[in-house]
Amino acid sequence: MTPSKSAFFNAGVIRAALAGCAAVPLALAGGSDSKANQADMADWPPAVTSEFTSDVLARPAEDEIIYFMLPDRFENGDRSNDTGGLSGGRLDHGFDPTHKGFYNGGDLKGLTSRLDYIEGMGVTAIWLGPIYRNKPVQGEAPWISAGYHGYWITDFTDVDPHLGTREDLKAFIDAAHSRGMKVYLDIITNHTADVIAYRECHDPDFDGERVADNCKYRSLSDYPYTTVGGPNGPAINDGFLGDAEHMQTDANFARLNNPNFAYTPYIPAGEESIKVPAWLNDIKYYHNRGETTFEGENSLYGDFAGLDDLMTEHPDVVRGFIDIFRDWITGYRVDGFRIDTTRHVNPNFWKQFLPAMDRHAASLGIEHFYQFGEVYEPDPGGLARFTRVDGFDQVLDFGFQAAVQDVLTGKEGTERFNRFLRADDLYAEGQATARRLPTFLGNHDMGRIAGLIRQDMPGISQDELLARTKLAHGLMMTMRGVPVIYSGDEQGFVSDGNDQDAREPLFPSRVESYNDNDLIGTDATTAGENFDTEHPLYRHIAEMSAIRKDHAALRRGHMQAHLMETDGRMFGFSRFDPDTHREYVVVANTGASPRTVNVRVDPMSETFSAIFGACPSGTNTTGNITVTVEAFGMIICMADQVSSRAGL
Repeated sequence: MTPSKSAFFNAGVIRAALAGCAAVPLALAGGSDSKANQADMADWPPAVTSEFTSDVLARPAEDEIIYFMLPDRFENGDRSNDTGGLSGGRLDHGFDPTHKGFYNGGDLKGLTSRLDYIEGMGVTAIWLGPIYRNKPVQGEAPWISAGYHGYWITDFTDVDPHLGTREDLKAFIDAAHSRGMKVYLDIITNHTADVIAYRECHDPDFDGERVADNCKYRSLSDYPYTTVGGPNGPAINDGFLGDAEHMQTDANFARLNNPNFAYTPYIPAGEESIKVPAWLNDIKYYHNRGETTFEGENSLYGDFAGLDDLMTEHPDVVRGFIDIFRDWITGYRVDGFRIDTTRHVNPNFWKQFLPAMDRHAASLGIEHFYQFGEVYEPDPGGLARFTRVDGFDQVLDFGFQAAVQDVLTGKEGTERFNRFLRADDLYAEGQATARRLPTFLGNHDMGRIAGLIRQDMPGISQDELLARTKLAHGLMMTMRGVPVIYSGDEQGFVSDGNDQDAREPLFPSRVESYNDNDLIGTDATTAGENFDTEHPLYRHIAEMSAIRKDHAALRRGHMQAHLMETDGRMFGFSRFDPDTHREYVVVANTGASPRTVNVRVDPMSETFSAIFGACPSGTNTTGNITVTVEAFGMIICMADQVSSRAGL
């Protein structure tokens, strides 16, 4: 889930996408002990059964190929859990396989049953969309939808019953680990499901001043913590000094005991204890300032379409989430976290949370615990800030996605790649960080790469759309970064748009707006099963994965872009083996006709062999090679000579 969405999605799409969050059990230092009053949580965290071989644990992040899916939209392995054990209609249990905004039936057993399919692509790690217990349905007409996506959490300690049980999750992770595949959990710390309401907006019996603009955001300057209803209102929270980083202490926040500074928040009847662990039901742990516009101050303090925005400055909240997600590592030996809505949480939270997760994982023998934040930002400079200020080792590379889309749709020439790559030096560890960034082409929020290309190139033929999509995946597999494949892209899914429109299941769908899509590379539709290991995109990804695995230069090698005088359709780069410094040259043609170009190479690379496509033969004596690349094609050439040069 990715707010900052105002720049990308309209308010209605945000409202339909964002309604829910979950919660987890823990003994809260400085707060209530939720385990003491949660009898059904006595088995938390679960006993460990999965084991990992040392060579897999020692595998660095750069060596991974990641597959991302929402469990509800992959495979249905157990129809008995489709309604999550709830009765009533779809507005009660959230299950409606004919509607794109409700649970469609996928689950953890289904995912486990399809590990052969995932492994066949060369995938080494699975990023699992949120699996925590969600509020089944939330929102108001016409924006009512279900928590099938996993971002509306009520219980951070349990598996959503629509997806299965804790035992099902353990079975999946154990099965993945037994194949040498890592598992990354998608986690949320910014918000919970929409439970808290405001008297001024929601209570029909409220006799005070009403708010007409959908609980609009109320700022710190206009509604400080120390008065009710504005700067001149009655004094409250005596002695509270504010929430600047140096003031985030237990003693200071102990004075913040009245949450009525901006609005008058309350929990509707029947939902007073819905969240787990129990401390999450205390209103004082939320900002309660109204709806964000994803800009300025309210980007940190506002609610996303009503989702309850946690006060992550509060020391109790920091400790609470550290306990919650440490338990997930302990119980399941997960290998990393994808962290949702990173930019909407204050930096001081991350400075405590991230190292706590790394230390705990290391204490359990998980050597390369991989934490990557979601910062919906196409500017590499904006992304780099989160590695320098907030302490992230890596963030999702929205800059890469934007560059590939711009070039593959012809919006810009290939010089766009050179500008993008020059920004790698801005990251905390420069190019070393850039090599660890998860790169991707599309996702469940912004849409699929095939759909984005078609959107920017109306009238494009199916054959050309397939060719451009294959080239995009080839670039992702060979450029710096850790490639992420979005489930369904390998089956030629195109999608009608973003968000709910880009979340088709791979099992047979009953959603009309999915089933009328014209997929690429196949005559199939989403109305049938789509686990075709002969699909041209599946085969292409598998081939590129094998090449990447066989050649360390394409995973961990220094990358050097080539400046070529062309018509803006050719892009070339070299990558160098981290041990031998052997050169690999990659050249891509984003144009619709074959092109021949001269490429500068290292003078020590005298002759080359073909790894993918046709490469020149003979002796190079000038530090240049001449290559011809087919339309929308790519070649990978490996120098026959190794070099002892240092410094790469």
